[in-house]
Amino acid sequence: MPRNKNTVKAINRNVRSSPRKVNLLLKNIRGKKADIAIRDLSFARQRIAFDVKKTVQSAIANAENNNQYDIDNLYITEAYVGKSIVLKRFRPRAKGRASAIKKPYSNITIVLSEKINKKEELHGTKS
Repeated sequence: MPRNKNTVKAINRNVRSSPRKVNLLLKNIRGKKADIAIRDLSFARQRIAFDVKKTVQSAIANAENNNQYDIDNLYITEAYVGKSIVLKRFRPRAKGRASAIKKPYSNITIVLSEKINKKEELHGTKS
């Protein structure tokens, strides 16, 4: 799948939360403007919202510093999460048995792209 020239991404690896929980937050910010997504994540009640917000801010910083994009035109085109390592721990149970506890980690990827309004393209100025 060819990438657009105006996309920027940031990856946060080994985040201490399950991919299932992170994906609930990522569904809410997909397709939104970057600044609105940060606002929504600031007021989200989940603990993992802080790490997702940090990843979005990193992607914005990459877009601004590496590619000189305008922050006001940035949208979240892709936001997805993948599995990473799983820490395995054991808890003692009755009759000498043990039960496994799995502590999953995640990789969060945020892809931003710059959308320019049709009016700005035609006139070359911001209106």
